[in-house]
Amino acid sequence: MLTDRIEWRWIEAFRAVLQRCAASPDESCLILSESQSRSINPHLAELALESLGIHALHLSLPTPSQQAPVPVRSTGACQALRAHPSALAALERADFIIDCTVEGLMHAPELPRILQSGARVLTVCNEHPDTLERLLPNDSIKPVVQQAARSARQSTHMNVVSDAGTALDIDMRGASTVGIWGYSDKPGTLAHWPGGLVVSFPTAHTVNGTLVLDRGDLNLTFKRYLEQPVTLDIEDDHVVNIRGDGTDAELHRRYFAAWGDRNAYAVSHVGWGLNPAARYEAMTLYGKRDTNGTELRAFAGNFLFSTGANEFAGRYTEGHFDIPVRGCTITLDGTEVVRRGELVTDS
Repeated sequence: MLTDRIEWRWIEAFRAVLQRCAASPDESCLILSESQSRSINPHLAELALESLGIHALHLSLPTPSQQAPVPVRSTGACQALRAHPSALAALERADFIIDCTVEGLMHAPELPRILQSGARVLTVCNEHPDTLERLLPNDSIKPVVQQAARSARQSTHMNVVSDAGTALDIDMRGASTVGIWGYSDKPGTLAHWPGGLVVSFPTAHTVNGTLVLDRGDLNLTFKRYLEQPVTLDIEDDHVVNIRGDGTDAELHRRYFAAWGDRNAYAVSHVGWGLNPAARYEAMTLYGKRDTNGTELRAFAGNFLFSTGANEFAGRYTEGHFDIPVRGCTITLDGTEVVRRGELVTDS
């Protein structure tokens, strides 16, 4: 287990990202956290801001009680705000928000209102600063992510296949696509650090086929590399059958079923990782307390498949899986962007 001790190099890492976000003493900066936040990260953010001559407001809220039937992990929908009027008023008046909440603001119900105020938001993912330091954004990652996002937005159809048996068809018309490169310098936008990926949220009735999770693929909710294959049959956006023997298939069946909610079986987003610095094997090198798996969402060439909430399809639930799948070929309107788990650089 890593030590939660302030290190100068971690202050410098935060400072570098804040500078990319154009943090300035001339604007209002706010650090948002909650009682169960990884406490070292808001502290590092505060020190990094002070090193830039910025005196920030620190807003911390109690983490609400657990209401779900099973543990909730990485939904991207912070529950701590609960539409608190004073908290929202402070967030709406901020120019720049450093989001250190446990789940992050990306899918929080309050986020549209916050962004409409013109605030830009940097979500510092719930990772140990050792990971954040290794995955600093750089000048090369932004244009790669922007190009991938343009390709996804302009496409009408995504096809995903693999030697393991995946054959997935996704109608991309009307999908909302987000490219994340690790920082935000534009008002009314949100980014998360670490970054280096593109994801699309398909509209309703657009996803069908079979997704095979092979040995070595990941379920990040479980923080687990699969040891046996699991096959998900998907019809009309929903997982309708889970095939496989052993522990991995049983874990998937039980967690899906625990919610008692059909939306938990639905597709949330699809996309692929673009960050060459992100390591597939990284989760083996950290204790579960020290990692939230964001790095594994971004490693280059993975097909990132997610189940759960998708506001663009009108579906809401706390049940959520993020599943990076290796070895896939991803095509957009017949053009390969990933070939057998490797980025296609000539497209």
